[in-house]
Amino acid sequence: MLFVPCCRIFEIPSFPFMASSSPTHLSLSLDPSSSTSLLNLQTQRTISGSNDFEKTHLRIPVSFRKKAANLQMMASGKTPGLTQEVTIDREDNADVSDDMKQRFLAFKKHKYMDNLEHFKKLADAQAPKQQFLVIACADSRVCPSAILGFQPGDAFTVRNIANLVPSYESGPTETKAALEFSVNTLNVENILIIGHSRCGGIQALMSMQGEGDSRSFIHNWVKVGKKAKESTKAVASNLHFDHQCQHCEKASINHSLERLLGYPWIEEKVRKGSLSLHGGYYDFVNCTFEKWTVDYGESRGKKEGSGIAVKNRSVW
Repeated sequence: MLFVPCCRIFEIPSFPFMASSSPTHLSLSLDPSSSTSLLNLQTQRTISGSNDFEKTHLRIPVSFRKKAANLQMMASGKTPGLTQEVTIDREDNADVSDDMKQRFLAFKKHKYMDNLEHFKKLADAQAPKQQFLVIACADSRVCPSAILGFQPGDAFTVRNIANLVPSYESGPTETKAALEFSVNTLNVENILIIGHSRCGGIQALMSMQGEGDSRSFIHNWVKVGKKAKESTKAVASNLHFDHQCQHCEKASINHSLERLLGYPWIEEKVRKGSLSLHGGYYDFVNCTFEKWTVDYGESRGKKEGSGIAVKNRSVW
């Protein structure tokens, strides 16, 4: 293991394990204005009385600069002040951008170029081959492509706070636009609403007093799910708040599925059998996924507003 001291540039002589006839110098170049760092390995060879140099550049993670800076501060015994903190934050941003760049280049090399014909077809038009519209939460822990393996071109996806579906009669939203486009233009055959554990949007809904703060965009949005909150309070008010939220997370999925049947062009396709509605619940605490399907025939016999009937429930 080679310990790298906290300095800008350093050199070391050759070690016994290096070629004895070839002195080797190692230098670390750190450019504060650059998002990259280079490890320069220089080997000197003597040929016919003259010196010949070979250089090898090894790229090391940019995050090394932050570690080196931290070690240097620790060695000096100084407490980092505001200036140092700002500098480190900028390096964090550089790390994030560099990581993003590397992930994109990896995608381009290993997925895009390996499936070039497929992506060329997608460039002309989309026709989700799995025939899904997915409505999921914007929570960073609940990415449908990651947990269900959807690939580019597989599913049309819209994400919002708490994976809610507003009523047909309410004003325009991006979720309603996505519903109209995917059902009437893309002709998807399935709509899947995915809820999840520890949903911050549902927690905001459950802790909201009355109609909430009218100035809050969050309150004005999550109150779309107030019927789920009311039904939860009716049956689970004696439970701990966390358990109430868990109940509401699932109840809100079914209330949103019921709302979908209030869209005339969705209800018509479901009635004709060309469109199916599904609910899903991702528990990322225990890594389980629960899925069910709306039973339209049984749901029609229920009193309006009394919920929906479901079938084919399974847990993965």
